[in-house]
Formats: sequence, C-alpha cells, structure tokens
Amino acid sequence: MAGDSLDKLMYSFVVDDVLKGFFITVPPGYVACVYDLGRGVLKKVLTPGLHLKIPFWQKAKLFNVQTLEYSINRQFDVTNEKALGDIPIAAVTQDGVRVAVEGTVLLRLDVHQIPTIWQQIGEDFVSKIVRPTIRSRVRMVFSKFDQSEIVSTKRDAVEMELKNELERIFYARGIYVENILMHEVSVIK
Repeated sequence: MAGDSLDKLMYSFVVDDVLKGFFITVPPGYVACVYDLGRGVLKKVLTPGLHLKIPFWQKAKLFNVQTLEYSINRQFDVTNEKALGDIPIAAVTQDGVRVAVEGTVLLRLDVHQIPTIWQQIGEDFVSKIVRPTIRSRVRMVFSKFDQSEIVSTKRDAVEMELKNELERIFYARGIYVENILMHEVSVIK
C-alpha cells in the first residue's frame, strides 16, 4: 500500500511538472509570450492553440487581447493594485468646480507589442502606466471645460478629447484606446 501511494505521487509529479511543461495552451482571446533563459523575451507571440516549449528553460505568460474594461466607480477595490479600474477621479473644472468622474475606458493590448510591454514595463502595466495616465489625463481635460459644459452641452467633446489624449500616450506603449464612456460627473462638496 505504501508503494502504491509513492507510485501515484511520482506519477503525479511526472505528469504535472514534466509532461505539462512541454506544452503551452493558449485559449481564445489570449496570446502567450515566452521567456527563454538564453534569449530573454521572445519576439514571437503564440496565438490560440497548443504550442511546444522547453520545460524548465522557457516560461510562458498569457495576455488577454480582448477588449478590457477599465471601470472607474465607487465599488472599485483599491487594495488590488493589479486590478483593471479605479475609484472616482477628482478633477477641477475650468470654472473652479471640484468634480468626481466615473466612467469606463475600453482598452486593448496590441498583439505585436506584447513582448515589448512584458519586457520593458512588466506584468503590472496597469499600476505603472494605465492608472496614473488615466488619472492625469482626466484631470487635464476636465480643467479645459466648465462644469455645466461637461454635464450637458459638450459631453461628447470631453469624451473625444480624453480619448485623443489617452491614445497619444498609450499607442506608443502598445495599448489601444477603443472608447471613453463617462457615466457620472458629480460635484464634490
């Protein structure tokens, strides 16, 4: 009996650590980048499907290339720095009114630039690049409009200018801005 459990343990080790180490399974909507101990992050991106890799020598990392929803709202958990989102962003309008901005930014990673993102920025690109940039650009754009314009007449113009500002910064880093959707702009008292 003791021999059977030892055999099962060894079999489990071989299957989990060795055999699975030969394969990378990439699901739909994702791509994989491979880090090779000898060559660093490989430039080739692995598309959905089953791929071979060298166990113990290569490490694969999955990246979501679907549209990502960066939600800015009161329910966001700020304790998780890697989470995609933020709490309402405080900004001051051109007429000096302090507002809290809630909304959604739709983003997508450029498949061909993911190896560069992983190598130069790292896995925590949200906390390093995305969150600080969105906060900064929201404050900058809102300072160009009066509070009444933001709430009513120029809402589309605010969203478009914010999209253009974010695209200008994110595009070079391999992040596409698909859309900006403002939900609520409330006055902070």
